[in-house]
Amino acid sequence: MWLPTQGPAADFAARYLELHRAFYGRTLTDTALADWRTRQLRTVLDQVSTGSPFYARHLKGVDLAAITPDDLSALPYTTKADLREEMLDVLSRPLADALFFYETTGTTGRATPCPRDGREITASNAHITESWASIFRHHFGGHAPRIGLMGPTEVHSFGDTLGDIARNVGSLNAKIWPYSPVIGFEKALQLMKDLELEVICCTPGVALTLAKAAEHFGYDLRRDFSVKLLFVTGEMCTPALAHNLETVWGADVYNILYGSQEAFVIATACRNKRMHLSQTNYLVEVVDPESGVSQGPRGQGELTVTMLVDGVKPLVRYRTGDAVAVEESDCGCEMPGDLVRIVGRTLDRLELGGRRFTAGQIETAVMTGVTGSAGYQVVIERDASGQDRLTVRLELLKDLVEAPGSLADTVRTRAAEALGVPVAVELSEGLDPIVSTGAFVSWKAARIVDRRSAPDHETRVARKMAENRGYES
Repeated sequence: MWLPTQGPAADFAARYLELHRAFYGRTLTDTALADWRTRQLRTVLDQVSTGSPFYARHLKGVDLAAITPDDLSALPYTTKADLREEMLDVLSRPLADALFFYETTGTTGRATPCPRDGREITASNAHITESWASIFRHHFGGHAPRIGLMGPTEVHSFGDTLGDIARNVGSLNAKIWPYSPVIGFEKALQLMKDLELEVICCTPGVALTLAKAAEHFGYDLRRDFSVKLLFVTGEMCTPALAHNLETVWGADVYNILYGSQEAFVIATACRNKRMHLSQTNYLVEVVDPESGVSQGPRGQGELTVTMLVDGVKPLVRYRTGDAVAVEESDCGCEMPGDLVRIVGRTLDRLELGGRRFTAGQIETAVMTGVTGSAGYQVVIERDASGQDRLTVRLELLKDLVEAPGSLADTVRTRAAEALGVPVAVELSEGLDPIVSTGAFVSWKAARIVDRRSAPDHETRVARKMAENRGYES
């Protein structure tokens, strides 16, 4: 594992990894974890209130000495709008202290700076390493699998972070981002075959597009490739979509981690395909997305995190915009930490037939029971009487579905029952290219065509981005 070798970051790494080993060894006492959280919260609050121009103003008048890990309610929230407005003024250490500079994609607003220093890299990557090592032991025993990393690299953490994790677990890794002009889908598929890659890490959307590209270029997914695991991240992937991916690829699918450029890796997957919070790195709150009232560390609502790692850009009560369910772990795996389930962005909630649904509920309604599909899209309209109705567009891969008509009937019945509105199903030979933009804009812009209103900003951005994104381009 890469570690800083000198200075305060090296001192932090030594202290942190001692705690980390105890956390994963199940020898860390509740008292020791509470002491760590209290000490690190105090360090972070002292640092941001004096080192960050934004937080010096944002926290002015708050009695920081009275703040404890059990009660953060006196602290104001930090929002995505704050990060876009304040930019580098959010940093509480000099930019020169960072080892990497990343940004958010900037597709739906101003791209915000997300630098990382040695402390942040050590603490975040340690949890991913434990996750991958556990899953690889479960599937491969002592064999270190060959990994294909399919994600952006320019001012984005994907390649650096997951390349480091691959090294930590002793695996060969090939960075083969298929949307790169240097690689492309045809070259990515050829390298997958020639290198006999066993694990592919990408978004669910890329995994589906890759399957379509393989069909286009004459490959058979099971005969020509050695893929045993798909590690998906970057987009929502419900169990229903994951099951469909498994039927397409003939591989196990793991929703491998949850996080963001701004907040790093908040949770990681276990061998049981459940997600565990990195509780040595964050204080977690679940808040009501409308009122902002905190429910504490568990419940259903919007995930809010306070970082405990005093790096270049620790965030205090940062509202992620993600709708989650957090509960105490009852998992029999090797991973500690509460369980978290991501159900979509709070902004992606939709009203259908007078009821509100999360993105996860809609995807589950559409994709439950679906196999062999290369993707889906949902069209929402109103009929002549003003009632909502849906049309589900499904693209099926050749020779993977024996009875497409029966599958369409199943989707129609289950989705209508789950969502409470009439549903029609169209089997398409090719979906709108906008469905490939999910990780870069939003699930809603990629998957939903809402004809009840004019296209919003995100949809317009996604539509523009969709141009020239096909595997034949």
